[in-house]
Amino acid sequence: MHTQGMLRDNALKGKTIIITGGGTGLGRSMGKYFLELGANLIICSRKQDVLDKTAKELAKETGGSVLAIACDVRKYDEVENVLAKGIEKYGQVDILLNNAAGNFISPTERLSHRAFDVVVDIVLKGSYNFTLAMGKYWIEKKIKGTVLSVLTTYAFTGSGWVVPSVCGKSGVLGMTKSLAVEWARHGIRLNAVAPGPFPTEGAWSRLLPDPIKEEFDPTKKVPLGRVGDHQELANLAAYMVSEYSAYITGDIISIDGGEWLKGAGQFNNMDKVTPEMWDMLETFMKGKK
Repeated sequence: MHTQGMLRDNALKGKTIIITGGGTGLGRSMGKYFLELGANLIICSRKQDVLDKTAKELAKETGGSVLAIACDVRKYDEVENVLAKGIEKYGQVDILLNNAAGNFISPTERLSHRAFDVVVDIVLKGSYNFTLAMGKYWIEKKIKGTVLSVLTTYAFTGSGWVVPSVCGKSGVLGMTKSLAVEWARHGIRLNAVAPGPFPTEGAWSRLLPDPIKEEFDPTKKVPLGRVGDHQELANLAAYMVSEYSAYITGDIISIDGGEWLKGAGQFNNMDKVTPEMWDMLETFMKGKK
């Protein structure tokens, strides 16, 4: 059952949804389900070729309408361009899914300040750029919009070895809770979901490359003994952006098989990695690039 769609047909019919980082991975999976539920979809990331390929595939798979727009979420003018083109095509944009992210697993002292900037700017700046642009638009047009941000459980527990990501995700969580109160009078809801291990081909191989993949198998930390299925997250996301969750705002919902309860800090077990192993991993990752 957990690999099947949850909501009734056309639960998102007539809604237009922006997904940042929507061309691949979890963003693509959630977008596909939104389309199946009747929504129009706007996907954005920095690579137009990837977006175009995904848009074509999703339209063919679902029969829905997909608009692909290249956008660097760190640049506010490009964010405004996505919104303008979405309004031009669909008349109105109703929902924002902040999904774009970046991450490094590394001892913090090995990172440059530029590495911090890359992750924090994509996660935090990208999320507040889009949230601010959408909020201004919704308030002006008196639209009861919805924002859902994809975080992680270490947004509230903290976690070693992924400190830039923790900084960014925690900031988005604070923004979510704060604006949920401030913008409630406009009928705007803001929530977040915190996925545990949901493997994606690109991100997962970068975070846990072959030299440590077996040793740090995430299923060993999850009480339910497995990783998540993309449809499970898509079901939760669809519910959270739909009218079925109209009385939920300012909340963060974990979907991690009990992982954080068993051991807070998704990557805290990385203390087992020796300096020599970190050297090997850095060499391995540079080789993959």
